[in-house]
Amino acid sequence: MSASPARSRVSPEIIVVCGCLIALITFGPRASSGLFQLPMITEYGWGRDTFGFAIAIQNLLWGVGQPFAGAVADRFGAFRVLCVGALLYALGLVVMAYATTPGLLHVGAGVLIGFGLSGCSFNLVLGAFGKLLPEKWRPMAFGAGTAAGSFGQFLFPPIGNVLIESFGWQQALLVFAASVLLVMPLALALATRATGDSPQAGPAAVPNQSIRQALAEAFKHRSYVLLVLGFFTCGFQLAFITVHLPAYLKDAGLSAAVGGWTLATIGLANAVGSLASGWLSTRMSKRWLLAWIYLGRSVAITAFILIPASPVTSILFGISIGVLWLSTVPPTSSLVMLMFGTRYMAMLYGFAFFSHQVGGFLGVWLGGLLYEINGNYSAVWWLSIVLGLASALINLPIKEQPVVREPALQPAE
Repeated sequence: MSASPARSRVSPEIIVVCGCLIALITFGPRASSGLFQLPMITEYGWGRDTFGFAIAIQNLLWGVGQPFAGAVADRFGAFRVLCVGALLYALGLVVMAYATTPGLLHVGAGVLIGFGLSGCSFNLVLGAFGKLLPEKWRPMAFGAGTAAGSFGQFLFPPIGNVLIESFGWQQALLVFAASVLLVMPLALALATRATGDSPQAGPAAVPNQSIRQALAEAFKHRSYVLLVLGFFTCGFQLAFITVHLPAYLKDAGLSAAVGGWTLATIGLANAVGSLASGWLSTRMSKRWLLAWIYLGRSVAITAFILIPASPVTSILFGISIGVLWLSTVPPTSSLVMLMFGTRYMAMLYGFAFFSHQVGGFLGVWLGGLLYEINGNYSAVWWLSIVLGLASALINLPIKEQPVVREPALQPAE
């Protein structure tokens, strides 16, 4: 028998709605970070590599903190982790608003926001969904949670543009900080009274399996390792585009508004793509779905950089890359749950996400560094294309089945 499922006093509908609102709120400000690059470096005389390195730190520490935040949430429930994460995130935005030196920028935008995101982003929401929702709800809930984060990317950049133009970039960051604190009351719906695997969540649960045993099992599992490696590319591409696309379009002679609306278009298309990916995850091979997503990204990026930039091509790129943006998340999280069950879902998905964020660190950092060296972003765009093709191939050997456990690890009859 599997361990008893997590219990909640809240209906599945309320759990999904509150989880989606958390994903929306937490994804919005970090998806708008590119809007603050040019105002900040213009005011303080920094290079793009300085701002890029701060966001690179954010991506890396988000990934570093995610497995630990997931392990705590798996053990004690998501509520406490979400609240601490929201406080760190809001504090980081405040520090970023008043950062007059690169060091303070790296602390606020990098360290505090990075660790804050590890505790309150959509990844924790997906882990809570896996524990709290009935099995039939999960694939679409994963898609809905991811889509809600995407809608945050649609909603916040235009708001950020208006706030920056009307009140200044510092005040815009303070408004974003206040919005993040709304996560705390919403997190009440994701509180649990017990932890464990839900029935039929994957392989038979091991009642006394430790965190160390779970990690050893996962990293000896070839399909999980391939999944983790492939997810690196997702982070590289997304972080680079989020931070550097507005500046890339500005260099091409387009207005700041085009960059903001392109990010917003990515977010809106992403909502559609994430929901579609959640639906497709229940109806087709997840590894093939991932392969097609990565291949599609490479095609979209190639077309974008080979065609002269204009408002029309920017929006079309936003639509095409947006549909594929976070559509990797539902099949990736579903595969983790299929392989290992829900007991350590947040932690094991957290390690996959760490790979994602290492990619994000390199994408943002190399974007700024190579721009300062070469005066353009061409090298990073082409690297994104190559990585997309590599990840399409990496996902193909994945076996979509529960991990085969040794007899000693099987629960007693």
